[in-house]
Amino acid sequence: MIRRIDLRGVAEFDPHVLPRAEMSVEAALEAVRPICEDVRIRGSVAVREITARIDGVDVAATRVPAETLQKALDDLDPAVRAALTEAIRRARIVHEAQRRTDTTVELQAGATVVNRWVPVQRVGLYVPGGLTAYPSSVVMNVVPAQVAGVGSFAVASPPQKDTGLPHPVVMAACALLGVDEVHAVGGAQAVAVFAYGTAECAPVDLVTGPGNIYVAAAKRLLKGIIGIDSEAGPTEIAVLADDSADPRHVAADLLSQAEHDPRAAALLVTDSLELADRTAEEVAVQVKQAHNRERIELALQGQSAIVVVDDIERGLEVVDAWAAEHLEVITRNAEEIAARVHNAGAIFVGPWSPVSLGDYLAGSNHVLPTGGTARHSSGLSVQSFLKGMQVITYNRAALAEVAPHVEALGGSEALHAHVEAVRIRVDEESQ
Repeated sequence: MIRRIDLRGVAEFDPHVLPRAEMSVEAALEAVRPICEDVRIRGSVAVREITARIDGVDVAATRVPAETLQKALDDLDPAVRAALTEAIRRARIVHEAQRRTDTTVELQAGATVVNRWVPVQRVGLYVPGGLTAYPSSVVMNVVPAQVAGVGSFAVASPPQKDTGLPHPVVMAACALLGVDEVHAVGGAQAVAVFAYGTAECAPVDLVTGPGNIYVAAAKRLLKGIIGIDSEAGPTEIAVLADDSADPRHVAADLLSQAEHDPRAAALLVTDSLELADRTAEEVAVQVKQAHNRERIELALQGQSAIVVVDDIERGLEVVDAWAAEHLEVITRNAEEIAARVHNAGAIFVGPWSPVSLGDYLAGSNHVLPTGGTARHSSGLSVQSFLKGMQVITYNRAALAEVAPHVEALGGSEALHAHVEAVRIRVDEESQ
């Protein structure tokens, strides 16, 4: 069911042998371009027609009434409400620790630079709703934005065919977090609504949240009109483990991410042949009992593997090359090994820290870089919603002191008006 890749004795391995779902955002661009352009030109009328054509539901108005949001919260299963409340509490604690404070640097008497962090004014938060509902993604998007101090939020999530509304649990999560602007719109058209605005939704400055390939393509197309967090692709998990790991746990963790999407990727990297064999056996057993068996099987057979290496040192090289969205380290001295990882969206350390914990209740954020982009990108955080601004204040004496250096550097670049803008002030002072 899940292939094996044997890297033992391989001096230099090619990272391309490691499986990962193809995500051709470039190809999807041509599909989303006319959708986004139509929304730009015709606004709400276009959104209604596109939603009817793609989602098979007629939504006369995208904005969900406030009373509908409240009813969704009132009708929410008490156990789910308690879990969401606790997830929000934990996420808020972790994200509040990320909030940067302004700093003032005095370079000399009369010369200061303030490093100031300012929240974007309005954000659009996308919550997927295709194969399943994701109230947890509401938490992961809204909490850091609130902690950052963003003043205006709009959430978009695809309408359900039977109601023309987002999933009830998604609406309930929005109400629980105090978000009162929710739109029943999904896919590329939702990103276009955020970028261009409609009669019902004012345009935003930044769009965050995961979605399918068409959402990712729309984000790429409209980047510049809006800021984006990332072009999130199919979810993925890597497990770096030795013979101390429990194969039942490892198999369960591989399945936990494979059930998200047939294009999800799951990778076990181990120096233990016994763990490799027993995990493969456990995978076969657990898949038969899985509720989402069909999509799990497609993911495991498609872009997943058990990779056998000579030792954990080589295992570290492999997981760094793959740069997983989620990485579990289940080894002896797991904390020490995890501290040496360079590339991962989030690292889950030891046998009692499964990725599922991070999806819901760890307090960390589950909107993470995919497709190997963890080599250069970070997950969603408070910083995603903040802009760095530098505020410069010099008095006359401080300007005069650096004027010769400005003249030298400006002259070397032949930008004489730059020099004159300083000189005219300094000369005035001497008159």
